[in-house]
Amino acid sequence: MKHLFALNKYFVKYKWRFVWGLLFVAISNLLAVVGPVIVRMVLDDVQANVNSYRLLTGSSLTTDMQSIIFSMVLGSGILLIALALVRGVFMFLMRQTLIVMSRHIEYEQKKEIYDHYQKLDLHFYKTHFTGDLMNRISEDVSRVRSYTGPSIMYAANLLVLTLMCVWGMLRVDVWLTLLVVAPLPLLAFIIYWVNSIIHRKTEKIQTQLSSLTATAQESYSGIRVIKSFVQEQNMIRFFNQTSEAYRKSAINLSLTEAIYFPSMNVFIGLSMLLTILAGGYLAMQDYVSVGNIAEFVIYINLLMFPISSIGWTASMVQRAAVSQKRINEFLQTKPKIQDEPSAMEVSLTGAIRFENVHFTYQHTHIHALKNFSLDIRSGEKIAIIGKTGSGKSTIAHLLLRMYDVTEGSLQVDGNDIRTIALSSLRRQIAYAPQEAYLFSDTIYNNITFGKQEATAEEVHLAAQMADLQKDILHFEKGFETVVGERGVMLSGGQKQRIGLARALIKNSQILLLDESLSAVDTQTEKNILSNINTYLADKTILVITHRIFPNWNFDKILVMEDGRVTEMGTHEQLLQQNGSYAKLYEQQTAESHYRD
Repeated sequence: MKHLFALNKYFVKYKWRFVWGLLFVAISNLLAVVGPVIVRMVLDDVQANVNSYRLLTGSSLTTDMQSIIFSMVLGSGILLIALALVRGVFMFLMRQTLIVMSRHIEYEQKKEIYDHYQKLDLHFYKTHFTGDLMNRISEDVSRVRSYTGPSIMYAANLLVLTLMCVWGMLRVDVWLTLLVVAPLPLLAFIIYWVNSIIHRKTEKIQTQLSSLTATAQESYSGIRVIKSFVQEQNMIRFFNQTSEAYRKSAINLSLTEAIYFPSMNVFIGLSMLLTILAGGYLAMQDYVSVGNIAEFVIYINLLMFPISSIGWTASMVQRAAVSQKRINEFLQTKPKIQDEPSAMEVSLTGAIRFENVHFTYQHTHIHALKNFSLDIRSGEKIAIIGKTGSGKSTIAHLLLRMYDVTEGSLQVDGNDIRTIALSSLRRQIAYAPQEAYLFSDTIYNNITFGKQEATAEEVHLAAQMADLQKDILHFEKGFETVVGERGVMLSGGQKQRIGLARALIKNSQILLLDESLSAVDTQTEKNILSNINTYLADKTILVITHRIFPNWNFDKILVMEDGRVTEMGTHEQLLQQNGSYAKLYEQQTAESHYRD
């Protein structure tokens, strides 16, 4: 329960809704317990008048007595209907305050979690599953909402109604009250116990459903692979096994619920039976009236739903506490990468300096960079070449400050990168990764994601620089073509070039190309490099690649291996060294001639 204390800030924010909601609960229940009193009074009065009517049978007053009895019953009936209508209004207001309050809290909590997602660094996302993150913002928040809304409402309703009903019964007869309510605590315990069983089974079913959904989702996403390897029957068999386990668990839960609800009615019926038997005996002894017996029966009926909801409410509170604990743990996670107190906005010119930089990934303990040093003047074009795992992409991550260096220093325009505000730094660096993530939106909107306020002319220029215009002309809707989930409607090269256009439209002083041309053909590659040379001549550009671009006159080329710089120089200088760069160039040239 202590984990739910974190929600107190929301209750304070919506305190008036909370207070009014509790007030409406009290009023609606007060109107509910007035009904049994009216029923008792009218029954007792009718019984007394019926006795008088029998004594006056055959006299001229018989008609008057009939009118009196009819008027009494009719008036009481109208009053009960009016009370029911007014109670319905207050029950509506009760839900409109407490349940709507829970929806406001749900919105606030989801917003808080999503905002926190945006602040967390890349290390967090590499060490947490996407499904778990989705569950925290959907399933966990939904369970907490069950506590902030229905649980509180039903608990308040149970408390107020029980006190009023028990007080009403005690006014009539203490011993009859104790006898009638005796089975109810046992009922509440049994409901709680059975509900815990239902809760465990429900948790199991939800886990199986998640597995079933994940299997289906993977099958849909990987349908081309499944068909290519002729694995349809194996996937169907695996899905059927998972589905069968889910079916058995669901049937088992239904069996438990089928026993649960009739058992609940047995206990309620037992309380009513005791009321009638004991009340009848006391009525014969003139301790209570017939109206009191009817009053007791209505009180028991009123208590039936609140008592039966004890276990359900307790279960919701338990689930909410577990979910809120998970949410609290997440919200207490602090991003490792955040602005220093002295961080400032800086207008970058593009000068970069790595000095004796070491970097180790915490989650894998891979020492990606070892004593790495590099000076880049504003406007220079640098190529960083190396095999997979050589550490070249880590340089881009450090420049974007997705991570901080483990040792050494990284400066941009003479400022330690930690002293530059993150928003300022990343806004002035354009980044095109190898795998461009495309949203299920139009080509136009995917390009303008890099610059929301971009004009149509800027979008067309960015597409032209990325050599994308000719492809877009072949689409029926042009820039308004929807690319599908993660760009499924496009080829690998087209996705890369949209990602490149997204980076180019920013017109940032620093451009990072991380294997962003690996999926394009040679001619397209030449066109893109020519466009970048023309339009971005004054920009600082880092090209991270495993290939050599002989058509681009780089100011400096670095060859990396195992986190270290093994060769550095211009294209001609590296060829003269006859090292790994020269061998890679010879191999690439030979492959090019062979393809031709």
